[in-house]
Amino acid sequence: MELQWPLIVFTTLVAWSAGLFGTQALMAAFGTGKRAQVPAWIASAVLLAVGGIAVFFHLEHWERIFNGFGHLTSGITQELIAIVVLAVVAVAYLVMLRNSDDGASVPKWLAWLSVALSVVLVAVMAHSYTMAARPAWDSVLWILYVLGNACVLGPATFALILGAAGSGERAEAPAGPVGLAALAGSALNAAASIAFSAFLQFSAGSFADVGYYFDPTHPTRAMADAAATVGAQAPLVWLGAVAVGAIVPLAAAFMGKRSGNWRLWAPVAIVAALAGAVCMRVAFYNLGLSVFMFY
Repeated sequence: MELQWPLIVFTTLVAWSAGLFGTQALMAAFGTGKRAQVPAWIASAVLLAVGGIAVFFHLEHWERIFNGFGHLTSGITQELIAIVVLAVVAVAYLVMLRNSDDGASVPKWLAWLSVALSVVLVAVMAHSYTMAARPAWDSVLWILYVLGNACVLGPATFALILGAAGSGERAEAPAGPVGLAALAGSALNAAASIAFSAFLQFSAGSFADVGYYFDPTHPTRAMADAAATVGAQAPLVWLGAVAVGAIVPLAAAFMGKRSGNWRLWAPVAIVAALAGAVCMRVAFYNLGLSVFMFY
């Protein structure tokens, strides 16, 4: 399958946006990270908006986008519903945030609802890609992987914002739930990355060989070779997505929590996680081969 860069950008930014909003809501539930609440909300909204704009570049006729929302079982319909619901809750979150006594608190029920909806949005978005016709895509590990992206990008970004809002190198971010969330999210991302990478590596055996065949329009061109295609993704998967996108953020989160200097280590975690997320999505689309290898 051809690379779909608009969708790569969309899935990455939406996971980042939901992860950041979910993190700030989680911190609000614990009553911490108040300095970063409004900046985090703005950053999350910008990421979601840019991701939404990126989708339009995927369409040849963007004005027909609503033709795709014709059935509730459609993956993109479910994505739209999840985004709209989260956007409504996010607006209510901001209103209650600004109207609170300290200008940085929300009711706990709203905070936990926001966390849950953030998880649902990422899961629904990832689930829209799972299909039996694409063996390399047909796994719950893909959903867990995208959730892992949200779990590392969100807390790391929140820690960076909170660290920048504080004074001195040891800002509020390392204390309590914020630093712990960044470390735990990085560990979850690493575990999901390794698991999904292993699944992709073994996916070559899931394709059905139809026998001898060729493309009559290109009779001298070699047909798709599932095993070779899977093997060719190893550098992207193991070096890009795992070594850079999983191990580096985990190490950075550990150092950030240990040293308290999130102004240094949070950007390292974010940049590495983004690089890994892009590498994995490139491999993901390269492996979007049909179960029946006719062409």
